[in-house]
Amino acid sequence: MTRTLPGRTDHVVVVGAGLSGLSAALHLLGAGRRVTVVERDPLPGGRAGRLERGGYRIDTGPTVLTMPHLADEAFAAVGESLYDRVELIPLHPAYRARFADGSSLDVHTGAEAMEAEVERFAGAREAAGYRRLRRWLEKLYRAQMRHFIDTNFDSPFQLLTPDLARLAALGGFGRLDARIGRHVRDERLRRVFSFQSLYAGVPPARALAAYAVIAYMDTVAGVHFPRGGMHALPQAMADAATDAGAELRLGEDVVRLERSGDRVTAVVTAHGRIPCDAVVLTPDLHVSYRLLGHVPLRPRPLRNSPSAVVLHAGTDRTWPGLAHHTLSFGAAWHGTFDELTRTGSLMSDPSLLITRPTTTDPDLAPPGRHLHYILAPCPNTDIGPRAAQWGDLAPGYRDSLLTELERRGLDGIGSAIEEQCLVTPADWQARGHAAGTPFSVAHTFAQTGPFRPRNLVRGTENAVLAGCGTTPGVGVPTVLLSGKLAAARVTGRTGPSARRRRVPRTASEGTPS
Repeated sequence: MTRTLPGRTDHVVVVGAGLSGLSAALHLLGAGRRVTVVERDPLPGGRAGRLERGGYRIDTGPTVLTMPHLADEAFAAVGESLYDRVELIPLHPAYRARFADGSSLDVHTGAEAMEAEVERFAGAREAAGYRRLRRWLEKLYRAQMRHFIDTNFDSPFQLLTPDLARLAALGGFGRLDARIGRHVRDERLRRVFSFQSLYAGVPPARALAAYAVIAYMDTVAGVHFPRGGMHALPQAMADAATDAGAELRLGEDVVRLERSGDRVTAVVTAHGRIPCDAVVLTPDLHVSYRLLGHVPLRPRPLRNSPSAVVLHAGTDRTWPGLAHHTLSFGAAWHGTFDELTRTGSLMSDPSLLITRPTTTDPDLAPPGRHLHYILAPCPNTDIGPRAAQWGDLAPGYRDSLLTELERRGLDGIGSAIEEQCLVTPADWQARGHAAGTPFSVAHTFAQTGPFRPRNLVRGTENAVLAGCGTTPGVGVPTVLLSGKLAAARVTGRTGPSARRRRVPRTASEGTPS
């Protein structure tokens, strides 16, 4: 039996209106709780925020939406449908991969289209390997979802299910890069199906093969984009929560929690006191622990993921070789991960994610203009340059990124920029993200599943954690699940909502092919 909060839980205050907090709020509302959501920013969204500058509408957080049915579960809890609130556009291709040797590959989520593309790119033998890899990814996802991802852990012994044996038989406890290499030999293809582990904070050569489930989400389940930008998702969730009776208090920073013994009795902001029966905390772990006045003991300190520098650029032109999402790989690979996770150096030969959302939604920019987000992974401030150093580093690093993009075919990008915003680890740290990283606690073996910081904190009876620092982890799908799992700690409800959900207008959109 999964542990739930003891005592009354009639009124729940959710601290933070990011994706995890809004997911928790909707699931709580669906279970009949009264919910107040408190958010320090003037808009909902948390990391998935919005910046408006010179007619450009810029998403400040995630740019990739996979597994939208997990967001739909939250809407369904209050009798609504994601697909009635947000127009989701499937991306074809999901990604375009461009390599240092001049080759490129379009990553399709349809099996036949991707097999044909792999054969064009690397030959029939690799296409056959891709078919085997896809089947393996599908089996891996089925083995993990119910008992490893969408579950509340109270003990490591909960791992002892038939799915554990299935996961072991699939090689899930081996190394990601080696397991991918059993199916596809071409190093370029191996990069496409393993780079995702970087956002889990572990290089592919050291990551558990189980983390190929992220590649399943990207390359099999499909990638979508909400019309209006990624911020349209949290905004729609906030609107649905408000319509279902939640009180949404924006622009209020939580300064402390009032307690009576082991129970939180009120959440205090600069604007006043909010009595509560339970609280869901979604800030970064160190902030939540500070509010609770307790840091759980661990054998080793928590290790954080690498960070990223993001250049948001509004331009007067674009480049036809770019897709909505373009992975621009440098020639270096293994050395890059050493720089990011061991030596703490800035990438000497960077691999970049370039997102051009105006490919899909031109209204995000003024007429005839374009948005480009360039994400460059970098060391976090624990092992790389400290936050204070980024004030001096940032201008030169921006210039070096633009020079590298020019060399890779984006001719004239520097002079094409009309509006820009450069985000560095110093900015992430100022937002309260430990070690200056938006990717939170790394998914090492000792920080995964039942070994990841749990969403219940010893010494407090009626507080639950949600967000990327706790279970199940980093990424939009898992953060949405963290809110659902936090709500289940309050209500005792588990599994998908019992209320009937409406399906997307086109039934084939957003489903594995």
